[in-house]
Formats: sequence, C-alpha cells, structure tokens
Amino acid sequence: MSTTLTEQFSKGLEDVIAGTSSICTINPENESLLYRGYNATDLAENTNFEEVVHLLIEGRLPKKRELKRLTKLLIKDRKIPKPLVKVLKQIPQTASPMDVLRTSVSFMGALDENKQFSIDETKLIAYSLIAKLPLALMTWYHLSKGQEVPKVSKNISHAGRFLQLVTGKEPDQFEEKAINASFILYAEHEFNASTFCARVTASTLSDIYSAITAGISALKGPLHGGANEAAMQLILKFSNPADAERGVNDLLTRKEKIMGFGHRVYKKRDGRADVMKKYSHELAVKKGSTKLYEIAEKIEKVVREKKGLFPNADFYSALTYYLLGIPIPLYTPIFVLSRTSGWSAHILEQLSDNRLIRPRALYKGPPPREFHTIDRR
Repeated sequence: MSTTLTEQFSKGLEDVIAGTSSICTINPENESLLYRGYNATDLAENTNFEEVVHLLIEGRLPKKRELKRLTKLLIKDRKIPKPLVKVLKQIPQTASPMDVLRTSVSFMGALDENKQFSIDETKLIAYSLIAKLPLALMTWYHLSKGQEVPKVSKNISHAGRFLQLVTGKEPDQFEEKAINASFILYAEHEFNASTFCARVTASTLSDIYSAITAGISALKGPLHGGANEAAMQLILKFSNPADAERGVNDLLTRKEKIMGFGHRVYKKRDGRADVMKKYSHELAVKKGSTKLYEIAEKIEKVVREKKGLFPNADFYSALTYYLLGIPIPLYTPIFVLSRTSGWSAHILEQLSDNRLIRPRALYKGPPPREFHTIDRR
C-alpha cells in the first residue's frame, strides 16, 4: 500500500476534508456554527424556521414577499397523498417512528411518476417533503393509537404547527418560539454522517427521495440520532439532584456512556446547547416545577467535572421537548423534520457541481496468494 494512502487514513474520516460547501461550517476554535455565514444561535433567537429553510435552500435570507410565498407553499403542500395514508394505517404502533419517516419518503418517491428531476424540480420536491413529513409522521402516530389527527392552525409557524399536531393544542407564543429554535438549531450541521450519506447518494445521480431516505437511515443509528431520547430517559431516572449526582457518578465509575455530552467536532462547548438550556429553564419555570431542570443541571455538572465533557444540542433539547409535552419516541424524528432542509440544501449543492463520491480504503488483508482449485485446497 502506498505511503500516501496510509498517511491520508483517519478512522471514521475524523477531520478528513471530503468536499467543499458554502452551506454551513463549524469553527472549533470559537465553537461557532454558521449557516451561509450567519450564526445559527442568532438565527434561532431572531428568525423563524421558514426563513432558515429559505436561507439553506435558496442561499439567502428571504425578503418579506419571498417569506410570504414560502410560508403559503409549506401550508399548501402539507397534505399527504391518500395512498400514503393507507400505507401509514398498515404500519404497526410498535414500529420505530424513524422507519415511518423513511417509508413515507420512499413511498412518495415511488408515487412520483417523473424519474429524472432537474435542479428546479428537485428544489420543489425538497419544499414538498419539508411540508409533508410532519403530517405523515403524526398521521401514523395518532391513527396507530386510534386517535383523530389534530387540525392545525394556519396562523402559526411551521414548527408551531408540528407542536399542535403532537399535542392537539395551539402553542402559546413562548412554546412556539422554543420549538422553532430547536428546528433551526437542528436544521444543518455540515458533513455529519446523515448529510454525507445524502450527498453520496445524490452523487450517483439518484433522486432526492433516495438521498433523503439515506439520510434518515443514517440518522436512525444511535451514534448519530437518538441521543436526545437517551438523555431524557436518563434525566427521568432520578428523583432529585442528589440522586442524579450519585447515579451519574456510579455510571461513570462503571465506564458507561452518558448520551447528550461531547461532540466529534466541538471541543469546548456546543452553543446550541446554551440556547436550548435557556428555553428548558424558562419552560420549567413557566410550568411551575424546576425539578427536572435541576436534575439536568446536576448531571451536566458531574459529567463536566468527572469527564471534562459539555452538553451537546441533544441534552437540553430533550428536556425542552419533554416540557412541551412531546412523547420521547418523537425526539429523533424531530431531528429529521428539521434536518430535511439541510439535507436538501446539500443534495442541491452536490448536483450543481457533481462528481461521484468514491473514496479509497486502506487494505489490511492478506498479501497476494496463489489460487488453488477446490480439490487441491
């Protein structure tokens, strides 16, 4: 094996530059996350998710008329095909909601009679999927439990409508702001595993349905998605902060992994966690009980002191979702509903200047060997 390939090898592609992108960058030096040059935490506090969708897919923040047009499109396109409703009714209640989303995208791709999509057509499909997936997920969720699918208001945000689909109640202004911030902060994160899967699939000139399905499949894995669900289950294990301190110390002594902490790229802190920590605290105060927040803070303190790890976006997002009344199995699917915007932007970028993604492997097998027919082995 050549020295060059050996020198280039990095297990898990850690810190390997696998392509160029103008969509997003993480700067580990100042722990910033930029969406097309804008700080994601600033966007989370000052825009709605629809604006960020436009920024990621169109490359710029929308003007008022553009935002109005996109908002109308996401409302109009949210209706899901009747054949998909029939499929969703057949998926058992015990299924993973991630499988429901994966199946929904794949099935909608099968329904689309056009098999060759231009860039403009791909963009329209991206908007359509962003609009439809919340309703597809919650149609299955409610029907599988024998419940009616809630009606939603048109006068609230895309993220707010999702929360109303979950709870059946129109969220108040603060609740809507909290779920909107989460959607924005999960929307994009450079060349993570699911985004890279989507770009690899797009690079073969497959269609956007296949590429988004690939992204969902990668996100289903617990080393990528799922940390928010595990984090909330951990928080709920403890009755008070002192119990949490004892319990987490015990877990760390047994060298068990604490989900929702640390990150492959960030080294000191994850700014997204700071935003969601603030929302989780304000929601806890608003709900009249800060017990779970205090438990979460104690877990954060112990893990930081014992392991030097900081909470990532998943940890306090989990608590925020719980306080908003969202069932735990829907936490990772929220990731999909948000990240479809980022995946779509990457798919479009890949197609705009495409080259098939085909890396090499560092071979560690046996040297060349002489072949013998079966009677001589």
